[in-house]
Amino acid sequence: MAGVEHEQDEQRRADAREAAYARRDRRRGWTFFVGLGLVLAGLGILGWVGWQLYGTNWVSQKRQQQTVDRLEQEWDGGGQGRETVQTEQGPARAILRIPAFGDDFAVPVMEGVADDALASGIGHFEGTAGPGEVGNFALAGHRVTHGEPLRDMPDLQPGDEVVVETRDATYTYVLDTGGDDLRVPFTDGWVVEPEPVNPDGGVGPRPGKDRLITLTTCAELFHTDDRLIAFGHLQRVDRRQG
Repeated sequence: MAGVEHEQDEQRRADAREAAYARRDRRRGWTFFVGLGLVLAGLGILGWVGWQLYGTNWVSQKRQQQTVDRLEQEWDGGGQGRETVQTEQGPARAILRIPAFGDDFAVPVMEGVADDALASGIGHFEGTAGPGEVGNFALAGHRVTHGEPLRDMPDLQPGDEVVVETRDATYTYVLDTGGDDLRVPFTDGWVVEPEPVNPDGGVGPRPGKDRLITLTTCAELFHTDDRLIAFGHLQRVDRRQG
């Protein structure tokens, strides 16, 4: 009897060990697949971030240069070409140049500030003045991703020029405020009004000027609900020779 009981005990212990091994193998299997899923998710996030930071810039800068080239080709010849170039992302009717950003800085001005427009150049707030017109020619652009045309806006200083080219003329504006002098919530619509007046009595456009330009962009390189604002006024108009 003792021998039988001993064999039974040994068998029970062996069965228990096998069950423990099976549970451990199952845990290892689940751990492996969970770990693999986390690694793949991490790679996916890194890929998305890389695309946002580098891929969208490459695509947008190429697209922006193509639009600038098309506008210049249309206007070459004394203003006889079309005023506006149609793109898949909407109409472009001006080229923005900021000498402080380098001689090669040239970005198309797209109508509207929807995502497609901002991914293709600088956006012009609908309902605001056009280049050189009385009122506020209000523009918006990205600081990061999609060509990041206003990445260096905080470096802008009062007196820096902002040049806007159209088929008929070149409009030279001069900034009255620096690129990081004013920071407001994105809900502050007064900055794009025809005659912007700071409700807090702080930074605002130069008094006595009625042909203004306003640049807006994100206050931080990554997600933020605040905007940097720079104001300027029209200094000179140079008509294209026919």
